[in-house]
This record gives sequence, C-alpha cells and structure tokens, in this order.
Amino acid sequence: MRPSNRRAAAGLLAVVAVAGLAAPAVAGRAADPDRKPAKKAADQKAGQKAPRKVDDKVTLFGSTCRTTVEGSRVVAYCHNPYPESDLVQLHTECERWWDIDADGSPVEVGPAQTVRLTDRCWKEVRAAWVSHHRM
Repeated sequence: MRPSNRRAAAGLLAVVAVAGLAAPAVAGRAADPDRKPAKKAADQKAGQKAPRKVDDKVTLFGSTCRTTVEGSRVVAYCHNPYPESDLVQLHTECERWWDIDADGSPVEVGPAQTVRLTDRCWKEVRAAWVSHHRM
C-alpha cells in the first residue's frame, strides 16, 4: 500500500471509530422526552437584548426593510411601524475580491418613519443585508 493510501485508510478508520463512539450518546439524548431543546445561536448572541416586557406583554421591535440590488447598486427602504426607535445599518458584500465590502453608518428610524439606505460596488454585488439594533 502506498503511503497516501495508508493515510487515507487510517483517517477513515479514525472517523468511523469516533462516529461509532458518539452515536449512542446522541441517540440517547434524542430519545429523552424530558429533555429541553437547546437555545438557538441567535438567542445566545452577546450584545442583543431580550424583548422588553410591559405588563407581561412583549413589545414588538424592528423596522421592516426591503432590499433591492440592481447591477452594482443596493437600495434598502426601512419602515418602522413600532413606537420605539430602531437603528438600521446596510451591509454590502461585493463579488470581486478587489472590491471593498462596506458597512454603512447606522441610521435611526423613528416611529412611523421610512428611511432610504444606499450603497454600491464597483462591479457586481454578492450580498446585501440590513442589521437592526435597539436604541
């Protein structure tokens, strides 16, 4: 057997052994009916505050944003229907490796306000999204 084939066989054997050892623990955990589900990663993010409660009611938060990409330009319209202000920020990721990705400055969206966020790349846009932060 050549050395590269030996390494591949040893690696495959190690993966199968680890999977065989882990399978009973995972199956036992999945079969437990009293087990509570784990928190989602989005809930565990540091810096994000939980929704505020007023008289045991959750106050809604966050603007509704529509993002459109046309060629190398990105436009996002964000409307805040809630009574609390929202900070929105447009993030643009460009397709070309030499084109600089951009994070726009945060803009406050007050109650019942609509704001327009724009950005562009030199060439194509790979992705664009809007992040929200509580004031």
